[in-house]
Amino acid sequence: MGLYLNPGYDGFEEIRRDIYVDKTGLIAFMNSLIGKPKPLVCFSRPRRFGKTFAADMLCAYYDKTCDSRFLFEDLKVAASDDFDTYINKFNVISFDMTGFISDSRDRGTNVLEEMQGALLKEVREEFPGCVDEKEKSLGKALYDVVSARNSKFVFVIDEWDALFREFKRDRQLQEDYILFLRGLFKNKDRTKKIIAAAYMTGILPVKKYGTESALSDFKEYTMTAPELLEEYVGFTEDEVKKLCQTYDADFDEMNTWYDGYSFKNVRHVYNPNSVMEALHNKNIRNYWSQTGTFESLKEYIGMNYDGLKDAIVKMLGGEPVRMKISTFQNDITSFKTADDVLTLLIHFGYLAYNQENRTVSIPNLEVAEVFEDAVNGNYWGPVGEAIADSEDLLDATISQNEEAVADALEKIHSSVTSVLEYNNEASLSCAITIAYYTAKRFYSIVRELPAGRGFADLAFMPRKDVDKPAMIVELKYDKSADTAIRQIHENRYDGEMKDYFGHLLLVGINYRKEATGKDAKKHNCVIEWA
Repeated sequence: MGLYLNPGYDGFEEIRRDIYVDKTGLIAFMNSLIGKPKPLVCFSRPRRFGKTFAADMLCAYYDKTCDSRFLFEDLKVAASDDFDTYINKFNVISFDMTGFISDSRDRGTNVLEEMQGALLKEVREEFPGCVDEKEKSLGKALYDVVSARNSKFVFVIDEWDALFREFKRDRQLQEDYILFLRGLFKNKDRTKKIIAAAYMTGILPVKKYGTESALSDFKEYTMTAPELLEEYVGFTEDEVKKLCQTYDADFDEMNTWYDGYSFKNVRHVYNPNSVMEALHNKNIRNYWSQTGTFESLKEYIGMNYDGLKDAIVKMLGGEPVRMKISTFQNDITSFKTADDVLTLLIHFGYLAYNQENRTVSIPNLEVAEVFEDAVNGNYWGPVGEAIADSEDLLDATISQNEEAVADALEKIHSSVTSVLEYNNEASLSCAITIAYYTAKRFYSIVRELPAGRGFADLAFMPRKDVDKPAMIVELKYDKSADTAIRQIHENRYDGEMKDYFGHLLLVGINYRKEATGKDAKKHNCVIEWA
């Protein structure tokens, strides 16, 4: 058992001792590729989405130097046709690129030399006499091992793209890295002889680095097109429901905080790390901030590309944004459009992509809080100020301070309109959602809630154990706030929220495009108890 060669099952055994969700269907998928022309997979996902767990699982299953059957016999993969055929049948080479980057920095060495040297050292030790001491090519060394021992290798590479993220402007190092990977996976005769399967995982897709076809033999599964691997991106809704039942957790709160990623066949995918942390700590809250990625989000959404700020403001206001992902170059420097930046944020997990209508949105409350922190700054001006002041606005609304509410909406609506370039009820709705941004911590906020004889523009329904009143907000354009309140009563919107009677506020807001007089305001507000 080595650090990189045949690492054994210890990592997966530790995972099995903890709260565990069975994702061994991924093994069955990889088994189905063995013996096929291109058994090479790159499955990219955001940080804290279970990439390393999957790598440890695959190592434990394939490693021929250990007997790991006891870890899999009660799991889904044990029922698959190929379970016995491939368990513990291959030599495994497994490494995390971040480890080599750290070692090279500590020692002042070239990261690729560090990597090849470490891997070759273990290969020579494990297979004495098979590899020439002067051999510097890992691919050639493995070819010699297979020729002598007739036993193929499975590759498991974690954080494959770390070098591109850590050395994002070192083009020569990037090209050398691609050449190294080409030497392993692009030489058809050698690859067919030595590799049974390869599984790479990281945050970014692979195919457009350096030479466009450099790793074209890899089948990619990404956050924009996970295809057959949708259920392995994160936890599914059924999996989270079972966890909540087992560990007595509130599923509705889990849904609000950690759901929001949706694909063609799996409509609800949850951030697995956050779900696990919430169960461990018995506390559902924001765990995303512990990933240390707030500053990177701030950097990307502040970039000066036409339409980017417009898109961010719309999403802060609860609107999905149409975009194209086709021009993204799969790195973190080659941006040409706002859509390129948004695509990167999809791969980072900050945004959720809807494949059917080609839109992006902020997925859940956890990520919404990260955006809340990221828009604090001069670049966001009144938008950032409105979000920072949104708790005060909520307090003013509950205390029926109509003047303070109107003043706050006057300020945020004008700033949103200047960005979005439209001036109507839709921009008012966006402005109000931003103005009440932090209310998401206390309320489920529903736009266009079917109620009575019509739709409530905004319904604020208190979360479990939140001691705040429910609210119905009706918006009007060039009419009056009293008209908005009257429409709530006439359409019986309160019937949808009858359980909140005695604890329900009706909020009417009107926007006038033109206002005359020295002290005239464009926004007026009326608030009353139902």
